Amino acid sequence: MHTNPQQPQHGYPPPHPPTVIVQKRGGGCLKAVLIGTAVLVGLVFLGAVLGGGSDKTGETTAASAPDGEEPKRAGIGDVVKDGKFSFKVTKVEKGLSQVGEGFTISKAQGKYVLIHLTVKNIGDEAQMFHDSSQKLIDAKGREFDADSGAAVLGLKDSNAFLNNINPGNAVKGILLFDVPENIKLKAVELHDSIFSDGVTVTLTR
Repeated sequence: MHTNPQQPQHGYPPPHPPTVIVQKRGGGCLKAVLIGTAVLVGLVFLGAVLGGGSDKTGETTAASAPDGEEPKRAGIGDVVKDGKFSFKVTKVEKGLSQVGEGFTISKAQGKYVLIHLTVKNIGDEAQMFHDSSQKLIDAKGREFDADSGAAVLGLKDSNAFLNNINPGNAVKGILLFDVPENIKLKAVELHDSIFSDGVTVTLTR
């Protein structure tokens, strides 16, 4: 008597279908475990990143502005740098109606302000210092250009008109500005060239 292989024998089902079902169930469980593990790792990593960023921001804020104080601004007597030059404003004179003597006298439209400073070349090649690159700023935010012509004629020690300074050398110069009377000075903006960002020195005490 021949037996049909597709029919169950002795009341038991054929082995092939249960084997397929077990494999499918096992694969589904494994996939679920892998997905769950990946999600958990991702959440832990995200929490660590967010926590680290918060601490870093706090340290930066504390370092840049401790106790809520504003950064100290450079003033008269402080050394500041821009490009190849360092600058030190040593004295400010104001209220002069004229500079020079005899044929070299120049009279101000308003009043002259003289900014005495030391300029040093901190670069590795010669650099031209020119007063036309410098700006005087008043309390209203207005900018004033230097009076190069009056400085050349009336100031013996101006050293601020097309003065080429070699590396390591320093010169003492005077910037001359013609400004309105009773002006309230705020700062002088110093540049190593007309194209530089410049650095600000506060003139108020």
